Amino acid sequence: MRVIVYARVSTENDRQETSLERQVAELVAFAETCGWQVVRTIMEQDSGFNDDREGFINALEMLRRKRADCILVQDDSRLGRGNAKLALLYQVQKYGGLVYSLEEQGPLGLTELEQMVLQVLGVVEEYQRRLVNRKISRGVRRAIQEKGYQPEKNLANQSGGGRSRIDAPVAEIVRLRQRGLTFHEIALTLRGMGYRVSKATVHRRFQEWEAKQTSVNDISRA
Repeated sequence: MRVIVYARVSTENDRQETSLERQVAELVAFAETCGWQVVRTIMEQDSGFNDDREGFINALEMLRRKRADCILVQDDSRLGRGNAKLALLYQVQKYGGLVYSLEEQGPLGLTELEQMVLQVLGVVEEYQRRLVNRKISRGVRRAIQEKGYQPEKNLANQSGGGRSRIDAPVAEIVRLRQRGLTFHEIALTLRGMGYRVSKATVHRRFQEWEAKQTSVNDISRA
């Protein structure tokens, strides 16, 4: 299993820096004992009530890109506190990841209330995704059917004898994808806007965008 070692303390002082180093040493030793591969080590000095910690966001991105399988922490308080803990844990589960705790020597344990909250979050997010999809579809249909909207007349390169635009708009693909739409749904939406694209084209453009983002991030870290 590929694991991200995550250590956190809340304040910046020499004693806490020592605590960070101790957490990492214990977590790495535990991972090696289990035969796991440590793919990244993250140390942060930030409040557990903050759900926008840069280090943890980077860990979530690795899970999303399937570059890691699990986040290893000393105990549940290192993951986060209060609502922040549940919000971050929900994102981990959303990306198919796990959280293991050194204290529990295994998967992070949750109370029945915490499990119920995570289930509710999942239901609400799925409903919001469907609502956005329907709103987009209704808007496009209304513009075409009721208002006589002809999106092909708004495409670039129509004047001067240029060919019709057939390239997929990458920015729009990324925006819709980040809203939770599937590649099939994005293709349908773009076709309603006049772009002659298939699901495969949308998927390919999104993968190309992700590859470029990865390249930029790698260069920035170099």
